[in-house]
Amino acid sequence: MRIPLPKILRILLQLGMVLLALPLGAQSNAGELRLKVSDPHGLGVKASVTLSSEAAHLHRALVTDDAGLLTARNLPFGPYELRVYRDGFSSFNGIIEIRSALPIEYLVKLSIAAMSTAVNVTAESPLLDPSRTTSSNRIETQSITGREASLPGRSLPDLVNSQPGWVYEGSATLHPRGSEYQTQFVVDGVPLTDNRSPSAGLEIEADDVDSLTIYTAGIPAEYGRKMGGVVEVDTTKDDRPGFHGQAILSGGSFGTRNAYALAQYAWGKNALSVNGDAALTDRYLNPPVLENFTNTATTTDFAARYDRDFSNHDRFGISLRREFSKFLVPNEHLQQDAGQVQHRDDFETIGIASYQHIFSEHLLADLRLMMRSNTVDLDSNAQSTPIIAFQDRGFREEYLKATASYHRGNHEFRAGFEGDFTQLHENFSDIITDPSQFDPGTPSTFQFSGSGLDLEQSAFVQDLMRMGKWTVSAGLRWDHYQLLVNQNAVSPRLSVARYFNSANVVLHASYDRSFQTPAFENILLASSPSVVSLNSNVLRLPVKPSLGNYYEVGLTKSFAGKLKLDGNVFRRDFSHYADDDLLLNTAISFPIAFRKASIYGAESKLELPNWRRFSGYVNYSYIVGSVYLPVTGGLFLGSDATNALNNTSGRFWDSQDQRNTLHGRLRYQLTQRAWIALGGEYGSGLPAVVDDTPEEIQNALALYGPAIVDRVNFARGRVKPSMSGDASAGLELWKHDQRSARVQVDVQNLNNRLNLINFAGLFSGNAVAPPRSYSLRLQATF
Repeated sequence: MRIPLPKILRILLQLGMVLLALPLGAQSNAGELRLKVSDPHGLGVKASVTLSSEAAHLHRALVTDDAGLLTARNLPFGPYELRVYRDGFSSFNGIIEIRSALPIEYLVKLSIAAMSTAVNVTAESPLLDPSRTTSSNRIETQSITGREASLPGRSLPDLVNSQPGWVYEGSATLHPRGSEYQTQFVVDGVPLTDNRSPSAGLEIEADDVDSLTIYTAGIPAEYGRKMGGVVEVDTTKDDRPGFHGQAILSGGSFGTRNAYALAQYAWGKNALSVNGDAALTDRYLNPPVLENFTNTATTTDFAARYDRDFSNHDRFGISLRREFSKFLVPNEHLQQDAGQVQHRDDFETIGIASYQHIFSEHLLADLRLMMRSNTVDLDSNAQSTPIIAFQDRGFREEYLKATASYHRGNHEFRAGFEGDFTQLHENFSDIITDPSQFDPGTPSTFQFSGSGLDLEQSAFVQDLMRMGKWTVSAGLRWDHYQLLVNQNAVSPRLSVARYFNSANVVLHASYDRSFQTPAFENILLASSPSVVSLNSNVLRLPVKPSLGNYYEVGLTKSFAGKLKLDGNVFRRDFSHYADDDLLLNTAISFPIAFRKASIYGAESKLELPNWRRFSGYVNYSYIVGSVYLPVTGGLFLGSDATNALNNTSGRFWDSQDQRNTLHGRLRYQLTQRAWIALGGEYGSGLPAVVDDTPEEIQNALALYGPAIVDRVNFARGRVKPSMSGDASAGLELWKHDQRSARVQVDVQNLNNRLNLINFAGLFSGNAVAPPRSYSLRLQATF
């Protein structure tokens, strides 16, 4: 039986329907350019257009229609170089600025080349945005297309992890600035707040993504709930008249094969796109041992999107996405010897509808509705050890967001509300096959079934103000959360930037107040009174939202217009700091919380967008994180409960406390059609939950072998440093107008080093990074 919507959400939905004249851009602080190109007599001309900004990492090659019109959407605020050219006419080259969510209409009138005596405006692609108040990083289409190869399920996390401040743990689980499972992906304007790592959820294939904008500070007030890091994912493509698309085939080590296809057709005011991908691999997760036992996977993704411009003021869009992954949980030695096989199946369906309307040259408003269904299944065979576990959990989510943007003078106001109604269900059962691994008295079987409602509402207002060389972004957000606890919070946000023209530098500072809701994966199971039967000693506390204060000071500086440096220092203070734990020896994790945490560090990124034939980047992160007892939320059994009750003070290192992290890549354009690149990464090592005793070491040797144990510094309680080098080469085989064919070869972990990501982690063991691997990628665009 369907549970009725609560009154407050019904009111929000009704209000949203009344406001059904509202557009939602896929990104915060992004606008739209509507360009018309004409001849000297004002008649439309079909022309080639390039729009670029090194500050926004954006380079787009576009073509107007026969009437000389084109629309470029989702352009981050900032300056752009605009170039327009057509045979027989003089070219145009100038700078335009996008500073509002409202569309900018821009006319370019070309002169006949033979008659032109005027000197065209010339400009270079802007390297700095003088009004940038945040430490956001952006990854555009060209970087996504030329990225290094990834195993299935990791293409998007790998791109995010290449940015400063991010650390991998386990199997491609992203951790921004020391936060645990607090990453939010905002896909085409809709937030997805569940865990999207391969071991816990589903990803959107990077080939289906047009751009990424990544925030770890200066986060707009319209984003909340998961605030460790916000990743705006834009899958919309610029509409080109007629039929076009692309096809990609790739394969490589570990039996990995991947196919992706996209078809788009635009006619009149309509645009339709359909895409899909499928992948197979024999190494999906990072295994706990070198042998890579039981690690096969199949993934698929299908998406369709339809957009219609009813007029210059009204736009409607609807999209549907269906994703699936089926994989085996990798075994340790003892589990492999016993014949264990654990299957995981993840299914997700997402439907999004939007309608947009521009009321005037100053006012734009928007609405977006989303429905999502997600299920996760775990099955174990009879030979599983030390426990046979089964799970069937999932949720059905209904989401609404309505916003309005008002532009006046140097102010860009934005306000809105959102409502989220999520119906959770969880079913879990187990049979213990090795009682010696559990506390005495633990029942041999356990079963749980439950459901619950996660109700979340919020409202926000923010203003982006430009005052000469100063830029201020100020916002206020209100959140309400109701699942196991009922709690409200008000969160101010403030970012300030000052541009110094003579030094080519932007100084910025920000403060973000965060209200982070607990992860809802298995939260019903962990909070159920039935878990008391698992042990005579139980600590069960409701998990409250985490409250945080984020501080950052930084600068952006350009050198000779060719090199850009970003540097930041930051601090984050939390109460009810969120973490996760395992239920018994299963692969079932659930949220927990500690009294507080303090995380501080520094980041830097040096970019060379384009100098002669070179381009590339290198970034460095330094993070120190301390977590303070006692436990304030979650489930603890047996000796864990005793330790939690007895340890009411003290601290330990945050599980993402990797002091030094380094990423870099340098690309060299050999010829107009060929390039090579070298890259690498280094990590000084994550904390390991181990005791420096002979018994602990002997136990680890029996479970994992000497090669794994040699990668752990038991005296320091840390994994030893990791380091790997990568190489890539690409060749454009053929190109004509908008059609092309290219090939790319990647070699990763050139040094074939055994890199251990973490020790005693999720899935009853470690996470061993891949050895040397190869991949080949063929791409055709038409």
